[in-house]
Amino acid sequence: MTMQEAVIKNIDTDYSYQLAKRMEQFRSNEKLGYRPAGSRAEFLTGEMLKEEMQKLGLSEVCKNAVTVDGWEFKHAELTFETKDGKKHTALLGAYQTNFVTDGEQEFSLMYLGKGTEADYEGTDVTGKLVLVDINQRDEWWINYPVYQAHLKGAAAVIAVQCGGYGEVDAKALNAQDIAGPEDAPAFSISREDAKLLRKLLDGEKELTVQLDADSRVKRDCTTYNISGCIPGKHPERMVLLSAHYDSYFSGFQDDNTAIAMMFGIAKTLIESGFKPNNTIVFCAMAAEEWGVVDSNFDWSTGAYEQIFTAHPEWVGKVIADLNFELPALAHGTRARIRCCYEYVHYIKEYLDGLPELTKAYPEVTSVTAPIETWSDDFSMAIAGIPSMVNDFTGGSFMETHYHSQFDNDDFYDEAVYRLHHELFALLILALDETAVVPLDFSPVLERVIAGGSRIVTAAEEILSQTKKNQIGQEQIATAAKKLIQVTEEAQKKEKQSYDQTAAINARYHMLLANGNMEEAEQIFVENRSREEKLLAKFKQEQDCFVRIDWYGEVFFPHEILWKNIGLLQDTIDALEQSDVDKALEKIYQVDNNAYAFMFDEYVYRHFTDYVFNQPKERLKWGYSRLLEHEDLYHVVKCLLKKRKEADTDYREELHYLKECYNKQTGRLLGTLKEISQTIQEMF
Repeated sequence: MTMQEAVIKNIDTDYSYQLAKRMEQFRSNEKLGYRPAGSRAEFLTGEMLKEEMQKLGLSEVCKNAVTVDGWEFKHAELTFETKDGKKHTALLGAYQTNFVTDGEQEFSLMYLGKGTEADYEGTDVTGKLVLVDINQRDEWWINYPVYQAHLKGAAAVIAVQCGGYGEVDAKALNAQDIAGPEDAPAFSISREDAKLLRKLLDGEKELTVQLDADSRVKRDCTTYNISGCIPGKHPERMVLLSAHYDSYFSGFQDDNTAIAMMFGIAKTLIESGFKPNNTIVFCAMAAEEWGVVDSNFDWSTGAYEQIFTAHPEWVGKVIADLNFELPALAHGTRARIRCCYEYVHYIKEYLDGLPELTKAYPEVTSVTAPIETWSDDFSMAIAGIPSMVNDFTGGSFMETHYHSQFDNDDFYDEAVYRLHHELFALLILALDETAVVPLDFSPVLERVIAGGSRIVTAAEEILSQTKKNQIGQEQIATAAKKLIQVTEEAQKKEKQSYDQTAAINARYHMLLANGNMEEAEQIFVENRSREEKLLAKFKQEQDCFVRIDWYGEVFFPHEILWKNIGLLQDTIDALEQSDVDKALEKIYQVDNNAYAFMFDEYVYRHFTDYVFNQPKERLKWGYSRLLEHEDLYHVVKCLLKKRKEADTDYREELHYLKECYNKQTGRLLGTLKEISQTIQEMF
């Protein structure tokens, strides 16, 4: 029996399922669950997982202490009297903020629509509860209306999902990261209970309610990432498996099943008699859902701290992080491995060479890139560890069940779960038989070229239209063409380099298969320098190319700048034609200016400035990932006012927008030259 066959035979999804269910026993909130960062429930879960690692026979089992901001959410209940005189108690969810009543406390409650600046006109909410509608998927994040209410003097926001999340049931509560300060309190309420409140408020300005809540945030707590390993012949070369054990509600899918799958794979490898060449590390991460106060990058805190403070020496030793998220239900019609660009080639080859696996999807497994900011694999990647994750953002689950009390085992799909066990357990075997990390930088270079080509085409089109603003376009087109030329030359070199790596790994694999261990070991030793250089190049790419927009999407810097330039040009064109509606439509898409027209300037400034004016330890994985912000707040406000007053004199706004356009153009020109220089140095 081959090792592949032994692994497939020994996969025990019942063990994994039962472990996922066992994780539900530890809860901060007795009625709803919750294992948030730094909580007692998170600590006890970590202790159980540590014991489980020891039972499985993992070596070097330990607790890696990391500092995060912590949160305990014990309860929140809103009681009010219905029209028939009966008391009704609504169970509330919560966000990572401070609010403690020490028993029932009486409040006035008001309904203020979506909680925007306009909703507060003529209304005094000082010391009151504010009920608002929220759609975080299609409109704005919870932090904006919550901080707006806080600045208006409200005691707390009670938010009801009106789409985007928690759509499965009218009773659904929802939880997300707050991305705001701890002194601006917020809770969530079901659509069913919110409907009752709005009926009671029909014709009434306020309603008297009682709130009993205990939600506490504590900065700078110690929590623990739990790790153990299967030692390999080469202890300095590692493959990392990761998943997070903190959760909202019971967290069966997110992320109990991921933790349990990681343990299930460990159990399978041990029981199969696997003796790895490289050390296989299993790490249960804390504080993934949230872990730092008042930061736009407040999730994946535990993983960030693991690799940047607890074990920075892993960088240069770990050849791959296999991260897991929600692996026990189908997200679409096929399983997908989402990986960094550099692993695309290898993963495709790996998938092509697999034996027949469990039939869990109508379509075959595929690979996609790049990795996203949604999970811990992003923190690992920007540190310099090539990463991947089972893709989990497709399908309806995110809109319906995700981060609600309906995240349970109703959606458990054993076949899907088994397939993910197989995919990643066998991937460990494959990676273990490489002598050199199989990184191919061609997809990165392809994206650079694609972005450059779009810029050239658009710049030349602008130059052909005399009515367009042509400032800097000729220089941009020239710089983009130079970038394409440099990158195409780098591609040729990279193809040769990857072919050499693939040949080395093919030779190494053959020698291992034939039992020629001494010769295989010689090849391994001879190629340490090659691997070191490849991993260093990967880290350099992350530092130079990986940026994010204001919504957490991953882009390269020249892509973000060119998008803004196009939007600014469209805005200018629209205003010159007195089409203020089209101008606003375009301007809202520049950076985070979509929110400018809905909330007051203090809100806008806070959530803009805190990205740039906080130390690295508060910004975590988002530090220096956003490009310089284009501030259009006052332009938006002026345009809205002029639209209302039918004022078509846009000279001041046009002057400012053209200055912004010129700034963005200058930044793009410099960025194109910087990328060209970087590619020349790297390749």
